[in-house]
Amino acid sequence: MDLGLKDRVYVVTGATRGLGNAAARELVADGAKVVVTGRDEKRALAAAAELGPNAVGVGVDNADPQGAARLIATAREAFGRFDGVLVSVGGPPPGFVADNTDEQWQAAFESVFLGAVRLARAAAGELDAGGVIGFVLSASVYEPIPGLTISNGLRPGLAGFAKSLSDELGPRGIRVVGLLPSRIDTDRVRELDGLSADPEATRAANESRIALRRYGTPEEFGRAAAFLLSPAASYLTGIMLPVDGGMRHGF
Repeated sequence: MDLGLKDRVYVVTGATRGLGNAAARELVADGAKVVVTGRDEKRALAAAAELGPNAVGVGVDNADPQGAARLIATAREAFGRFDGVLVSVGGPPPGFVADNTDEQWQAAFESVFLGAVRLARAAAGELDAGGVIGFVLSASVYEPIPGLTISNGLRPGLAGFAKSLSDELGPRGIRVVGLLPSRIDTDRVRELDGLSADPEATRAANESRIALRRYGTPEEFGRAAAFLLSPAASYLTGIMLPVDGGMRHGF
């Protein structure tokens, strides 16, 4: 199936590793060009180099108020156009209500929430019909995850923002979509499993709740992201797509 991604240009934040990197890889594999970002400029440049000539790397923190304009300008300067953005950011610190400090909440709000809002706002002002704004969120949009209190507080609000944005931008032909990963086998998920007394038992317990009885691979997530961002998904907007192997049991 031709997703129609050839020569389309996307900004993918948080793309030096994990889910953002997986999405960038699949976009490039299907013919797109990407601007990959991360807080560490050396890692962003290295990630882009691994992806080849259809990628450029930029060191930008999602919390930087000037970052959004810089990334969109980079896309236009490097590749001559701008077709969409996938906003991904590393997860906030784990912890329960009593564990997380005001400083952790504030830093996470600036990066996870307000940074995403700023980037989406900037993209909305630059995109034409056929453009797309995507958000990598979390299964916590639908159900809180124990030990991830900050994420549980911020991700559902960002999903609400995305839904509102889809209504506002729909008449202009701009789509807004979200992806809700659950147990994807990334460094972040392995780290979270490792916080338990028995990481292997924790993983086995999680797998028992997944219909497919296994963790997903980053490549599987990346393919779902590439499809949602592509012209092949041109009639999908305002949706939150669980990429979870059937871990969510509600409709």
